[in-house]
Amino acid sequence: MTDHGILRLLSTADLTDAMELSRLAGWNQTPDDWRRFLEMQPAGCFLAEWDGAAAGTATTVIYGPELAWIGMVLTRPDYRRRGFAKRLMQAALDRASDLKIESIKLDATADGQPLYEKLGFKTEQVIERWFRDGQSTISAGQPALRVVPPPLEMDREAFGADRARVIQELASRNPPNSTMEAYNFSRHGGRCKYLGPCVARDRNSARTVIDRTLQASPEFSWYWDLLTTNQNAIDLAKEFGFAPQRRLERMLLGASIAKNDQMVYAIAGFELG
Repeated sequence: MTDHGILRLLSTADLTDAMELSRLAGWNQTPDDWRRFLEMQPAGCFLAEWDGAAAGTATTVIYGPELAWIGMVLTRPDYRRRGFAKRLMQAALDRASDLKIESIKLDATADGQPLYEKLGFKTEQVIERWFRDGQSTISAGQPALRVVPPPLEMDREAFGADRARVIQELASRNPPNSTMEAYNFSRHGGRCKYLGPCVARDRNSARTVIDRTLQASPEFSWYWDLLTTNQNAIDLAKEFGFAPQRRLERMLLGASIAKNDQMVYAIAGFELG
C-alpha cells in the first residue's frame, strides 16, 4: 500500500481490533461472529493497517464454486476516504477469482454502494432490517422443534448455493427450531438477537418455527433481516410486532444463480447472505 500501510490476512490476534471497528460502525457483531469468519475462511479475511493501527477489514465466505459472499467491509472513521475499502474489496475479489467463483454477492449500505458499483456490482434486490423491542412479559415458551441436521437440500434450493458449512456451524452453537418443512435459527448479537436464517416450504411452516423461537426469548430485542420480494415474510414480521428499520441493497457481480426467494423468510445476516 505505502511505507506506512499494509494489507494482510486477519488473525485471531486481531479480533479485539475487529470488534472495535464493528462497535464504531454501530453494527451488531460479537467476537464469536468474527471467530466464525476466521474458522470458515482464514484465507478470505483481510485487515488493512496504517502505522500499525487497524484501519479496515473485509471478509469472504465461500459457498462452493457457485458463490462468494463479501462482508464486514469496515473502515475506521478517521481513516475513511483513503482508499482502504477499495483495497480490501480488491483483495476479496482476487480471492474469489483465484477460486474461480462464478458469482459474488454482498449487502450494501448507502455509504458502500458507490464503491461497489464502480467495481461492477449491480443491485439484485432490496433487503430490509426489521426490529422488535423486548417484551415486558416473559413467556414460559414452548419446547423447541428440532431436526438434526437441518434440511440442507431445502436450504440449497432456497439460497441457490451450498452453505452447509455455515448452517452446520450455526447449529453446533445453537440448534434451530426445525421441522422437515422449515427451520429457523437465532443467535446473540452485540445489540439485539438475530432471527434467522429461516427457510420454509410455506408460510404456515415458517410461522411455526419463528413463533417457537420468539416465544423462547421474549425479553430480548430482535433483528429480522428479510427479502422484500417475499411478501409472506413481510406479513409475518408485521404479525409478530416487527417494524422496518433500515434498507440495504443486495448486489451481484458475475452470473446470477438459481434460487427461491419465496422460501427465504429470514437471511443469515448481511455479512453471510
